[in-house]
Amino acid sequence: MNAITLKANEHRRIRGGHHWVFSNEIAETGAESGAVVEVRDASGRVFGHGFYNAQTLIAARLFSRRYGGDTTSYLRDAIRRAARLRARLYPTRTAYRLVFSESDFLPGLIIDRYNSTYVLQVHCLGMERQLGVVIDCLRDEFGARCVLTRHDPHFRRLEGLTEEDTVCLGTPGEEVIDDGAIRFRVGFDDSQKTGFYFDQAGNRALIERYCDGRSVLDAYCHHGGFGLHAAHAGARQVICVDSSAGALAQAEINAHANGLAAKMRFMRQDVFGFLADAPLFDVVLIDPPAFAKSRKQLPAALKGYEKLNRLALSRVAPDGLLVTSSCSHHLDRETFVRVVSAAAAKAGRELQMLHYEGAAPDHPVLPAMPETQYLKCAVFLVLQ
Repeated sequence: MNAITLKANEHRRIRGGHHWVFSNEIAETGAESGAVVEVRDASGRVFGHGFYNAQTLIAARLFSRRYGGDTTSYLRDAIRRAARLRARLYPTRTAYRLVFSESDFLPGLIIDRYNSTYVLQVHCLGMERQLGVVIDCLRDEFGARCVLTRHDPHFRRLEGLTEEDTVCLGTPGEEVIDDGAIRFRVGFDDSQKTGFYFDQAGNRALIERYCDGRSVLDAYCHHGGFGLHAAHAGARQVICVDSSAGALAQAEINAHANGLAAKMRFMRQDVFGFLADAPLFDVVLIDPPAFAKSRKQLPAALKGYEKLNRLALSRVAPDGLLVTSSCSHHLDRETFVRVVSAAAAKAGRELQMLHYEGAAPDHPVLPAMPETQYLKCAVFLVLQ
């Protein structure tokens, strides 16, 4: 078995439950990139097993404390375990995040299920080498008719992996999924991420209680998730804004499919530009893409988030609501709330926070690994 040995005292974070070993924490290794390795402390005690990559800052990604030596069996068992959890969470649904990377002890692997279509993101060299095992498992045990990849190029580059997407099984088509209240048509030809944002599912349902009879803005609407739930809950009018013509076209299709098109409008525009000259709304929802893909980008991202929230707050009617999100995992909860508070001060608005939420439970969190708790969604009452 290949092994890496940590420097003295560098095992403490790993022993506490974190799954990443950084390159500057390793004293010695003879392992090749992509191999499964034992992770040992300076005294030689084994802490777990993971995938190794000598070319990256995250040099080892642990997946098991009790690995039996058969990688194929381990991967199949871990996918089955993840599936059992989703069956408990969503017994009537056939669309959700099936595997959430480190949180499901399958580092660098994301699997989203859309009925019998499975969309993968692979961001780990060792997992990339096991991709055939994953595809076989989805086909043989879960009845997958189509498996394809929709990688995040940023994370692929960090691992030294090619950025091209592939169809691994079958032929991609369109899937119709149901989140319990709204039906969505999802295509995979030119989709963002894996095609749908499952992480906001609970938060979309949450905002329904505040939308009856209200005017609502859904900014960065993508396929209309928040806006459709607002309309479903009785909103008087919903404006959906996005810069992507393809996303808006899909959102409009979804509105018609759910019988909600009469109260919804779809506008292709840059959100910052729209907010600078928009009317007032009772509820303003902003769910932007990640402004910070790396810690180095965080200072600029904070300025962007503050400006966005300031503009959004200026468009909220008195006693209205701001629902604001960030999916940048480098931005923690405390800083996120502080940014919104600073934006409110600059906009001259007073706030009360009614809810602070994370991702849906098919995105489980490892308590010792804050990187797995990336989504932040807060609901603020705007008093004046």
